[in-house]
Amino acid sequence: MLGQVPRGKIDDEHPKDWRHRCPSRSCLLHPGFSIFIIFLDPPSHLDPVRSVEYLIANETLILSAMTLIYIVAALVLLVLVLALHDRLKTVQPRLMALATPLGIIWAGIVIASGLISVSGSQTVIGLHAVDPERAGTVWLAVGIMQNALGGGIELVGGVWILLVSVSAMAGKTLSRFLNYLGVILGLVGIASVVPALSDLVDVFGLGQIVWFFGSG
Repeated sequence: MLGQVPRGKIDDEHPKDWRHRCPSRSCLLHPGFSIFIIFLDPPSHLDPVRSVEYLIANETLILSAMTLIYIVAALVLLVLVLALHDRLKTVQPRLMALATPLGIIWAGIVIASGLISVSGSQTVIGLHAVDPERAGTVWLAVGIMQNALGGGIELVGGVWILLVSVSAMAGKTLSRFLNYLGVILGLVGIASVVPALSDLVDVFGLGQIVWFFGSG
């Protein structure tokens, strides 16, 4: 995520490529992610201060991309959550009574992550003019908060997809392929809470591209 460094040592020997700072929704096909791929090609190794300098140099594009990837995508997710609720509430009312609030919470978490990104970027841009080192430190903190909310762990999203898929499986509402895929993705998202399995968020995100388009 923005300003994020991998778990462990904080230095420029363990960078996080900007093109990986995307929550694991279907953002790989999202216009915001396309901005990163087409228009932004940052160096792979950026320490916190240089990350802020890169942000300043590409402020408009980066904030536009993050708004699309987080805030707009979360609103689309909310529509999908409510649509699936209407579709499955008569099939498995108890499961959907649990799943739908989790889906709404998940969408809210993603929106919050985007707002932290946008607000935090404005803070560090202003701070950089006065104290670049402090701006880099604040940017790291913003990245940690954003990563915790927006994709470093996909527990909430995993539980939601698992419950929806089990409900759809019971009612034979979605295709068998989507149902089994959803169960697998749900378990993968839940497993991402284990630090050693944090890379599973990439599997979760890629699988969601298929699941979202199929279930939507």
